[in-house]
Amino acid sequence: MDGGGPTATLTTGMGRGAAGRVLRRGQAAAGDPAAMRHLAAELGPGLALVLVFASPTADFAATMAAACQAFGDTPTLGCTTAGEIAGGYVEDRIVAVGFPSRDFAVETIAIADLDRIEPSALVDRMIRARQFLAAAHPGFVHEFAYLMVDGSHFREDALMAALGYGLGPVPLFGGSAGDGARFGQSYVAQGARVLTNAAFLTFVRTRCPVKVFSFDHLDVGTGQMVVTGADPARRQVREINAAPAAIEYARLLGKPAGQLDPFTFAAHPLVVRVGGRYHVRSIQRVENGTDLVFFSAIDEGVVLTLATPRDIARSLDDNLAGLAAAGPPDSILACDCILRRIEAQQKQQVREVSEVLARHNVTGFSTYGEQFGAMHVNLTMTGVALYAPED
Repeated sequence: MDGGGPTATLTTGMGRGAAGRVLRRGQAAAGDPAAMRHLAAELGPGLALVLVFASPTADFAATMAAACQAFGDTPTLGCTTAGEIAGGYVEDRIVAVGFPSRDFAVETIAIADLDRIEPSALVDRMIRARQFLAAAHPGFVHEFAYLMVDGSHFREDALMAALGYGLGPVPLFGGSAGDGARFGQSYVAQGARVLTNAAFLTFVRTRCPVKVFSFDHLDVGTGQMVVTGADPARRQVREINAAPAAIEYARLLGKPAGQLDPFTFAAHPLVVRVGGRYHVRSIQRVENGTDLVFFSAIDEGVVLTLATPRDIARSLDDNLAGLAAAGPPDSILACDCILRRIEAQQKQQVREVSEVLARHNVTGFSTYGEQFGAMHVNLTMTGVALYAPED
């Protein structure tokens, strides 16, 4: 961590005592055996949904079982993280977010096996969920969808391809569960049911105006390279420009291949042009000394372009301020790529970024990838801004 590393003192709780807040938020130490009991007391009663973002240092199964007991009949969804956000970057925490039932109604679809997605059946479930919510809550005229997905099985791209057919006009955002900086096994859960290789799609109706967003902080450069050997199913690139991928990427950066690490990938991201827009294709790690494993889909023939990050804190502040053009949002729920946190650490800007997150009242977690619309993306902050109800 940098000298201004993440500390709990940068954040405050947002429970019943925080008047005027749309969402309720609390946080507790990952090792606190009474964490969920304390969080339930802080969030208070009358909730339509609770989201739990748990550090991988917590006992996730025990945490979610305790959440079921603490929150009773309130639906709970949870995931492991690559870091938590509670008004700033925090670590080794359990963050809980409550959606008051006076303002929100939800319907969640469990997708238990991402290797066996049945698109037509999934789309039918999505349409039924949307129709049910609209009929049951006609006064809640605003809507969005939130996706919580296991980030360790490389199935997000296939999932998004299927979900795109059933979303209709509903804006979607989401995040891939993480395992800290270990890039091992991540978990998602519905109540006490803990799963891997699974996802939970939640449709939300609300009387609060909403804006789903996706930000990055990159300027596209001119340095290009072509993927000449890849295993798309594993998101693995073996060759770039007909040379071993890691060695060629390092050569283009003027670095020895042995010095490639997450800090390098955050400082020198790659983008691909799709549909007239550039989308990030972040590198996760080096494998076998010469291969590059990416956070999202990659295939042979893809042209990758080097991008240059702008100042992450200033760019984030500008983007979040843009959400207040018609009035400041009351609460922001966000999924933030782990590489953004790594970059902030590398550049000793964790405190500065955390102050921006606190100023704009952002809650969420650091991810192994983000979802926006019908796409799986990387190196972004993706989320929803929630505004105070109009009546």
